[in-house]
Amino acid sequence: MDDPVLVQRDSVIETWTINLPEERNPISGEDVIDALVACVAAVNASHETRAVIVTGAGSAFSAGGNVKDMAEGRGLFGGKPHQQREGYRKGIQRIPRAMYNCDVPLIAAVNGPAVGAGCDLALMCDMRIASDTAFFAESFVKLGIIPGDGGAWLLPRAIGAARAAEMTLTGDRVDAATALEWGLVSRVVAPEQLLDEARGLAERVAVNPPNSVRMAKKLLRESQHLSLDSLLELSAAMQPLSHHTADHREAVSAFLEKRPGSFTGE
Repeated sequence: MDDPVLVQRDSVIETWTINLPEERNPISGEDVIDALVACVAAVNASHETRAVIVTGAGSAFSAGGNVKDMAEGRGLFGGKPHQQREGYRKGIQRIPRAMYNCDVPLIAAVNGPAVGAGCDLALMCDMRIASDTAFFAESFVKLGIIPGDGGAWLLPRAIGAARAAEMTLTGDRVDAATALEWGLVSRVVAPEQLLDEARGLAERVAVNPPNSVRMAKKLLRESQHLSLDSLLELSAAMQPLSHHTADHREAVSAFLEKRPGSFTGE
């Protein structure tokens, strides 16, 4: 059996490709969940990776939940209500928890439809670039269910309350151009340019001192629920950690000497 998530490493950048193209890359199966959680754990445990691109194999980014499993009551969709609750908590909800706590910046390269939990997977990433053939749908209500993987928390933070309500309560598709207008993605490109564009963005992130990037990402995450005073206190505590790195000294020297810096993570 092929790996459910392919991991390709090129220098300090990894690409994670959900690899179930015949099924349009659902992420509700235990094998995919385990693989994505393991990918996050691996980059958090090592400072060799400085940015990650997340994409899908074939024509879809991700169809979200496996509707055939849902219809047949398999996997996390099976059992009595209390068992299904545990199925969600110990199943697909492990993905948003892991992705949210990934230390490394995540870039979604949305190559095609991102539907339901697949839309939410893109939202779990820090940055999003879409192919002009992509579309997004927070489509849970179309199947008579609700966002079970954090979409109701993620979507308003990405596009605001009113547009999040429109997407969630209608379940309608949002095309790539509209996603760009709404701020759901930062740019839209031709399909053949998508991975190159995502790679270029990853390189722009990875060229910076990796410890500072990881801490800056942490501040962005914490800012979503901290008061300004609390965030300032956290920033004041974290900033000396940056000042005392070799990469900071190299960055200052490179700035003064008008040359590119060379950063080691030290």
